[in-house]
Amino acid sequence: MTVIEDLRPCPGRGYGIHRDGMTTDVSPGSDKVSLLIGAPVARVRAEANLRDVAAVMVERCVGALVVGERQGLAAGIVSERDLVRALAEARDPLTTRAGDIASTRLLWCDADATIAEVATEMMDAYVRHILVEDRGRLIGIVSARDVLGAYASADLDDI
Repeated sequence: MTVIEDLRPCPGRGYGIHRDGMTTDVSPGSDKVSLLIGAPVARVRAEANLRDVAAVMVERCVGALVVGERQGLAAGIVSERDLVRALAEARDPLTTRAGDIASTRLLWCDADATIAEVATEMMDAYVRHILVEDRGRLIGIVSARDVLGAYASADLDDI
């Protein structure tokens, strides 16, 4: 029997990190969504092939990449789900480009929005990723997993 030591998708990247800076006396839903933003936004060019997109996702330990070259702008977003859909459609990962499969219906929120507001927007729009902006500049991506982690960490703190 093989024992798996670390079940997290990216060893060393803990789910509890979201509690840093969050308030402890109220629900995490009232905290600002900007507290969930970690590393700088991972990006790929629209011309990148799907093999390269997957490699960047693995390297950066993220489930979605912004498609676009200039800081602050996003032409689209490519998620793990988009990659799986392309493979299920038998698209060639060496010739299919990120821009070909990128979602262009982007959901944005302000950095000052609360986690609860963002969770509601994501549920209403049926999306798993939301782009976070501050004064018109893209500063991060928050995933449904990030939001869930904020609430789960709060529950663990109560134990």
